[in-house]
Amino acid sequence: MSGLISRRDFIKRSAGIAGGLSYMSFGGGLIGCASKPTFSISIAEWSLNNSIFKGDVEHLDFASITRNEFGLDAIEYVNTFFMDKAENESYLKEMKLRADDQGVESLLIMCDREGSLGDPDKNARATAVENHHKWIHAAKFLGCHSIRVNAQSEGSYEEKMSLAAEGLRALTEYGDEYGINVIVENHGGISSNGEWLVGVMKKVDHPRCGTLPDFGNFKIKDDEWYDRYKGVKELMPFAKAVSAKSHEFDSEGNEIHTDYVRMMKIVLEAGYSGYVGIEYEGKKISEMEGIRATKDLLERVRDNLN
Repeated sequence: MSGLISRRDFIKRSAGIAGGLSYMSFGGGLIGCASKPTFSISIAEWSLNNSIFKGDVEHLDFASITRNEFGLDAIEYVNTFFMDKAENESYLKEMKLRADDQGVESLLIMCDREGSLGDPDKNARATAVENHHKWIHAAKFLGCHSIRVNAQSEGSYEEKMSLAAEGLRALTEYGDEYGINVIVENHGGISSNGEWLVGVMKKVDHPRCGTLPDFGNFKIKDDEWYDRYKGVKELMPFAKAVSAKSHEFDSEGNEIHTDYVRMMKIVLEAGYSGYVGIEYEGKKISEMEGIRATKDLLERVRDNLN
């Protein structure tokens, strides 16, 4: 154990000496002084979802892959990959140990399949809120700043807004007790309507409730899409994390669906300086290649915008 601690200390000291940086937390990112990047880059575990589901990649190896394959230092977990381990302290200790050993920061847990926080049924809504409590505990244990949740609901536009806000407010108040943010992603359906989600944020009206703008998740239904640039611009004032969704790249390494230069200008002009998470969902190249292509693109954009 003492060797592991020394190794961790070495990583931290080396990072501090090499960069000469001072650190302040904002969505888990660097807003230090000398020669700082305009934003930092993390990896969302969903980028490896096919490999994990197939058994080719182990969830517990995520931190090691992030550090050793991509040279990055921050990760965003997905609860689906350790769904039955949220309250397993020995398993969470192993996750934390592996991340710490690699000098990798655990930023957040993306949470799905725990019920609708905007369910019209009061009891079902309360159950959904309670179902998320264990993920707040897990996030606290792992050193994350947030859990990412969904804002599904039913009814009219206004009813969905009120119901989602009620569930989110209850969960956010619980998260506040543990110093954990509750952040909402545009994740399909009504949540992909930027104006609607902004309305939800205003109704929740809590500093620990925010958004996780995703570059690509703006499909409302069928062929109805919300403008991704408008949506991200609307959501950025509430953002505590950002997801750089990617699917396909052209011969010059640009994502064909999203203009990353335009999108990152929107992100930075909002004053955001935290982590931007790689979330590759493409099919034409492998997940490892897709993560690398997204990383290269983000680094190129960052260099051009500096």
